[in-house]
Amino acid sequence: MTDQIFEYAPAPESRAIVDIAPSYGLFIDGEFREAAEGKVFKTVSPSTEEVLSEVAQAGAADVEDAVRAARAAFTGWSALPGTERAKYIFRIARILQERARELAVLETLDNGKPIRETRDADLPLVAAHFFYYAGWADKLEHAGFGPAPRPLGVAGQVIPWNFPLLMLAWKIAPALAAGNTVVLKPAETTPLSALFFADVCRQAGLPKGVVNILTGDGATGAGLVAHPGIDKVAFTGSTAVGKEIARTVAGTRKKVTLELGGKGANIVFDDAPIDQAVEGIVNGIYFNQGQVCCAGSRLLVQESVQDELLDALKRRLGTLRVGDPMDKNTDVGAINSAEQLARITELADSGEAEGAERWSAPCELPSNGYWFAPTVFTGVSQAHRIAREEIFGPVLSVLTFRTPDEAVAKANNTPYGLSAGIWTEKGSRILAMASRLRAGVVWANTFNKFDPTSPFGGYQESGYGREGGRHGLEAYLDV
Repeated sequence: MTDQIFEYAPAPESRAIVDIAPSYGLFIDGEFREAAEGKVFKTVSPSTEEVLSEVAQAGAADVEDAVRAARAAFTGWSALPGTERAKYIFRIARILQERARELAVLETLDNGKPIRETRDADLPLVAAHFFYYAGWADKLEHAGFGPAPRPLGVAGQVIPWNFPLLMLAWKIAPALAAGNTVVLKPAETTPLSALFFADVCRQAGLPKGVVNILTGDGATGAGLVAHPGIDKVAFTGSTAVGKEIARTVAGTRKKVTLELGGKGANIVFDDAPIDQAVEGIVNGIYFNQGQVCCAGSRLLVQESVQDELLDALKRRLGTLRVGDPMDKNTDVGAINSAEQLARITELADSGEAEGAERWSAPCELPSNGYWFAPTVFTGVSQAHRIAREEIFGPVLSVLTFRTPDEAVAKANNTPYGLSAGIWTEKGSRILAMASRLRAGVVWANTFNKFDPTSPFGGYQESGYGREGGRHGLEAYLDV
């Protein structure tokens, strides 16, 4: 009897649920307005390259206006009892739940990630973060940061394009709970969900100026970070930009948290359940097209099970469906931009040039849009660029080890320190390994699991500070 493979019928999600306007302004002091200089830029859908909308490009005058609005709103917002602030944050969470399908479709169109990820992972977590921090708003004196912690003032927040709405939630929810006001700049390639969130704030009746959204490019972000009226800077993105921000704020009174790049090690021991580990490896590096700062981009597998594991992994990758992110059956969507695709391609080519063996899952890539097939490199040494540099794409580098000591040494041989995974049936080995790995988050027999109650952040060139959990409040409080 031969194995039968049943094809999935197309199951596209409807675009009709989301109404994208032809143009959007900046959200300042509770109102949408044009940029002072009148500049605009286009945002495109990575899977089709169609222009979705035209968005205002904020300049120095707009940054000034937004910071001024946030400063004016701070007096009233910070004076509210925590129970009152909690009502607004809770209301935002409820509206996000009610509009989850609309926002999931919008995020998929603007970002390129599969609809099942935005629908089943991103949006539930976005709402959960606001619900969680709504609960903290009237309990700040019990958070462990002193009997009467006070808000800092105006938070300037710059977020990336890989999880636009989720990164917004990570930044805005604790800031509001602590009594701060916010000026947020979304990524240039994914501005739409932040602009829709501005509408959610209006729907929730949030006082004007408490949340302001400035769309624009890197210059807009740099202007926001450098503005003297900003009390707290929060940034998620590349290590290079993070270093530039650290230089900008050095010598000022601004508090800073940086969540930067990573080169996470996913360590598989010979006693690990192979099929379960394969699912974890796939989720670790091919979820969101590998565009995840804590991705398990380095697979460290014990020599004795390497062949068995790689055979199972390649079989599994052969079943991944790459294509239209609006199809509910799609596993791997589009790369976010032409620029990011070029970087992934260049690094993958360097892996081949340096002697590693390349294997890509057999799949037909769409003719329009930005696409990269799920790829595995074997025969990788620690000196290869693909083992050292963050690729931020669906590319896995496989290295081997013989002993736990060797696994730790190889896992820690990186300038980063954001995440790691351990696969073994021995609880004692998990605890022993976790205590030796220099990573902010260590997953055991799973990968890429997030929860608003759990802190997240890194060491070394992965940044400093923590987001999420009780720890995520500290950066927004004067303690």
